[in-house]
Amino acid sequence: MIESRSSQINESLLKVLNARHQAIAENIANADTPNYKKKTVVFEEELRRVINGGSQGELDVRRTHDKHISIRDTASPVIPYRITRSSDTSMNNNGNNVDIDQEMSTLAENQLMYNYMADKVSGHYTKIRDLLQNLK
Repeated sequence: MIESRSSQINESLLKVLNARHQAIAENIANADTPNYKKKTVVFEEELRRVINGGSQGELDVRRTHDKHISIRDTASPVIPYRITRSSDTSMNNNGNNVDIDQEMSTLAENQLMYNYMADKVSGHYTKIRDLLQNLK
């Protein structure tokens, strides 16, 4: 597959935004659940590191033969993320800390970012398809 570093970052960011959507949806679904603590997906610092070209001791190793052992998991995201729980606050008397207005706002923002990144990734593959069709 023809991939560039930016297309790998964009596809990984789609996975992260999908994980964030799942966490927000779970927060909204549990907005009235007693003692539920909201989930947050943290990835911004790692995204900044990846964009600036930094690495944390990762080796970029290429396999020259199918029978060689893979060192790096190719399915692992380029942009690592963590899912955290905020347990130090409480919005309601029942111990729940989900602010439904904030979650809905974050959901809308996340959806816009996801749509933008999906268009970007789709555009990358559309360009490749058009390029290959023009070679005929």
